[in-house]
Amino acid sequence: MRATVLKSVIILLFLLPASSLFAGQKTPERLEYSLSWGIIPVGTAVQEIVEEGGARKLLSLAKSNDWLSSFYPVEDRTESLLDRNGDPPGRVRSFRMIFKEGTRLRDREINFERTPGRAHFHDRVTGEQLDIPVEPGTYDMYSSFYHARHQRLEPGKSLLMYVLDCKTYYRIEVRVLKKERIRVPAGEFDTIKIEPVVKPEGIFEGKRGTFIWLSDDSRRIPVKVQTLVRVGKVTAVLTGGNY
Repeated sequence: MRATVLKSVIILLFLLPASSLFAGQKTPERLEYSLSWGIIPVGTAVQEIVEEGGARKLLSLAKSNDWLSSFYPVEDRTESLLDRNGDPPGRVRSFRMIFKEGTRLRDREINFERTPGRAHFHDRVTGEQLDIPVEPGTYDMYSSFYHARHQRLEPGKSLLMYVLDCKTYYRIEVRVLKKERIRVPAGEFDTIKIEPVVKPEGIFEGKRGTFIWLSDDSRRIPVKVQTLVRVGKVTAVLTGGNY
């Protein structure tokens, strides 16, 4: 059960994109979240945007709390580097994840080649390297949902994206479910609820179970994320920050 919960917390990190830069907000920007399994707090997460010259960084850092760290410490960091031009949030240059979980370390990166249609995967722990063919406009897992929020989101409709998650290439459907008013520690928000689904090949239903609530305004701030696990659910809620 412990591994399932921790894996779900890690999934939430990828699905908490930094908030919108395309409606007049200033940078740097910081969003703070609490993570819980059911009613049990398990950690915190911080999302930030940093702009440097012609580049934009999307940063995520999550840590387990004292209770979880006493038997399974977690410190996970992800970083997407993008050009500031092109479709929001920009063309992806690279992605890196450094996950420290218990005694295990994962350090992996993807470099998206200037020539469309190819990305280079590198496992910095094992030394494995791999060239992967991709569709033009492919995103990494972290920046993909940042891109989704800047599309037209209408309940009952969907949009499709190509996403490279380390070595695994996905076609993801983002389903727009409904509008809903919710309360989180940071306040009360009118939201748009969406569901990312890994598109199946053939007649079978895609992988489901994660939901994201975005503020229903020009900022599209992710105020809540929830994913189902074998026992219960893991939830991230906005607690504060500078947005």
